[in-house]
Order: sequence, then C-alpha cells, then structure tokens
Amino acid sequence: MLAYADRRLGSTEDARDAVSEAMTRAVSSVERMADLNLVPDAWLFGILRHVVIDQQRRNYRRRDLPVHRPIEDPEALETLVIDDEQDAVRLAFSRLSGKDRELLELRVVAGLNSDDVASLLGMKSGAVRMAQLRALERLRLLMIEIEGVGS
Repeated sequence: MLAYADRRLGSTEDARDAVSEAMTRAVSSVERMADLNLVPDAWLFGILRHVVIDQQRRNYRRRDLPVHRPIEDPEALETLVIDDEQDAVRLAFSRLSGKDRELLELRVVAGLNSDDVASLLGMKSGAVRMAQLRALERLRLLMIEIEGVGS
C-alpha cells in the first residue's frame, strides 16, 4: 500500500500519511467490508485509492512525480545502468494516461486480481484484463520510443 501511495503521490511523507488515513478509515468502517462482500486487500486498496485522490487534489500544484530517485550504494557502473533503466521505465510510465497507470499499479504492482480491480474502478473483469493488455502494450511502445531516443 505504501508503494502504491508513494508512486501516486511522489512523496514518501504524503504516502505514509495517505496509508495512515486509509487504515484509520478502514478501522472505522470494517463492518462495510463484509456487507460489500469484498476481499480485504481490494477493500483496503479501494479506501487508499480514495485517500490518494483526495491528497492529489490538495497537492495539485506540486503533484509532478520525480523521474529520478537515488539508488542506495551499488557499484558505480551498476548505478549508471540501473539509473538509465529506471529513468526510462519511469519516463515511459509517466507518459501513460492516469487510467493506464492506475490500472497497472493495481494489477501488476499491488497484485490485485481482475475482479477486485473491476470493483474498484467500476469496470467488468474482462474489461480490466483487456485494458491491462492494452496499457502494457502502450508502455512497451513508449519504452521502445524512449530507448530509441537515447541511442
């Protein structure tokens, strides 16, 4: 949850605040989870998603995500290679639409199944899987474009 919030907000401090707020909201409404017949992970991510959206609205003017984050102490050559690869992935990911980024974060990064993501995003399960395939294809094409520019 912290990784999801950090990627969406671009600030570890804001991400921690968002996860804390999500957990507070979850505790105060835990009985709703059973009423809605949701899996705990999906339910928590749904709450966190709303908290993140609220936080993004509050931080609208400073919401640009940093493309580069420092790497902790690998060898010098490895650092250069890893930096370039991470920068390319982050840049390609940042060029995706917000909908594509959110879908990939929930499905691929958070590991939620298509049924859970469908209920969070108001989609059908099959539509989630198809949207994921299309988003991954767009990400692949952006990576090719970025790697071609850097060559």
